[in-house]
Amino acid sequence: MTDFALWFTEGLRHIADVKAYDHILFLVVLFSGFEVKEWKRLLLLITAFTVGHSITLALSVLEFVKIKTSLVEFLIPCTIFITALYNIFTLNKHGKKNRLLNFSMALFFGLIHGLGFSVLLRSLLGKATQITGPLFSFNLGIEVGQLLIVAIICVITILFTKLFKIQSKKWQFFLSAAAFGVAFIMALERI
Repeated sequence: MTDFALWFTEGLRHIADVKAYDHILFLVVLFSGFEVKEWKRLLLLITAFTVGHSITLALSVLEFVKIKTSLVEFLIPCTIFITALYNIFTLNKHGKKNRLLNFSMALFFGLIHGLGFSVLLRSLLGKATQITGPLFSFNLGIEVGQLLIVAIICVITILFTKLFKIQSKKWQFFLSAAAFGVAFIMALERI
């Protein structure tokens, strides 16, 4: 297996791992602020999230940024419940949502999540001096994994809203409220 494939697979495995449920939960809550028909806008938010975590992942792996792991582990669930609250409070303001705020939140929260990814990547890299290739491949693996997770969430959403006839707004509220509850408990456990 080539180095690219190795690091790509590692990034993909990391995001798709059940142990990475906090990152998956963030994708769920990010998705829950939108309807399936708004998939283009959602992809922009996921890209903003990816840009954010790519920046801090690189800065952290290159040791330009050093933040306590315990603080990052606490902040990650905070990003989830803040996004969930935003979704809940703007649920009935479909056309009035602030797109710049959505984009900024996804980008900023991506910065925090990137610090979480960096701990794993740094330990995998060890004392390697050439990290550009592995960093790019790992990030690409994470991005593809995120897109797969969002696709799965999309299919589940379609099943519940079309097949089981659950109103879209109720489904969005359910996902956001569930994510809020789980993230709040996670944050309390990490204090």
